[in-house]
Amino acid sequence: EGRAMEAFDNLKKLVAQAEEDLAKAEGGNKAAGTRVRTTMQDIKNAAQEIRQKILELRDAGKPS
Repeated sequence: EGRAMEAFDNLKKLVAQAEEDLAKAEGGNKAAGTRVRTTMQDIKNAAQEIRQKILELRDAGKPS
C-alpha cells in the first residue's frame, strides 16, 4: 500500500474511535466528550495529511 492509503487507513481508525466515544458522550460521559474533541482534531490533521500526500502524488507525475 502507498503512503496515501496508510494515511487513509489511519483516518478510518480515528473515525471508528470517535464513534465509540461519541456514543458514550451522548450518554453523559464527560471524559468521552473530551476524547471525542481530541480525536476530531486528530481527524482534521489526518485529513490534511491525506490531502498533502495526494498533492505529492499529483506533482510527482508532472515533468519539472
